[in-house]
Amino acid sequence: MSSATLVSSVRAEWIKFRSVRATVLGMMTFVVLSIGLSALVAWVFRNNWPHRSTIEKLSFDPVANSLVGTFFGQFAIGVVASLAITAEYTTTSIRSTFAAVPQRTRVVLAKALVLLGTIFVVSEIVSFAAFTLGQGIFHGVVPTASLSDSTVFRAVFMAGVYMTLLGLFGFALGLLLRTTAGTISVYVSALLVLPIIVNFLPSSWQVHMQKWLPSDLGASMVSSTGQVRNLTSAFTWDQAALVFGLYVLVLLGAGIATVNRRDA
Repeated sequence: MSSATLVSSVRAEWIKFRSVRATVLGMMTFVVLSIGLSALVAWVFRNNWPHRSTIEKLSFDPVANSLVGTFFGQFAIGVVASLAITAEYTTTSIRSTFAAVPQRTRVVLAKALVLLGTIFVVSEIVSFAAFTLGQGIFHGVVPTASLSDSTVFRAVFMAGVYMTLLGLFGFALGLLLRTTAGTISVYVSALLVLPIIVNFLPSSWQVHMQKWLPSDLGASMVSSTGQVRNLTSAFTWDQAALVFGLYVLVLLGAGIATVNRRDA
């Protein structure tokens, strides 16, 4: 097995990924939370629309507001991504994996490819399903958007890309930290705690720092109106995708270097 190719490693990692109940339940949770809560929020918008102010109505983004459920689903993605690597460290089965495939970089790449492919496919299905359901609920009362608009299609598609990058982000953290609890703690902190901390900083600092946060990068990627937290300095969708992609690449590189240096 030491001469295994990347393809065979990917095949082996795929078998492990889908045979672990926690990862399957995690993906199911992501689907239910993202679609279910998006529909619930869309219904709330529909019922409260007549009572909203003119400013709120003018700034309403029918795309982002039909994908609100993914905000909660992203935490399920973090759990799945962290378990993809930390579960083996916890049970020490990672030693058997490295004994079978001594090229540790190959193992990490195989795991990353399995995670990337799975989360990307599921996230795109979820994003388009949540969007379609949300527009159906908005119809006739709240402004709607159509996938025939290239800007709208891009925003919905990028929601899936953002979820995929989040998955790789969580996976990279798992490579560095090796523990499920530690990885999830840092992951949640990056998405929830950092924005809170930044909000306590002087407003002149907030303007320049908020746009670099993972959560704001995701908002920029998904927004179809260009209005993100009313920040005129926010990145455009493609800039945000590039920045977050660089975050992931740097963390993955550090994670691979760590795996190759440390004992399993």
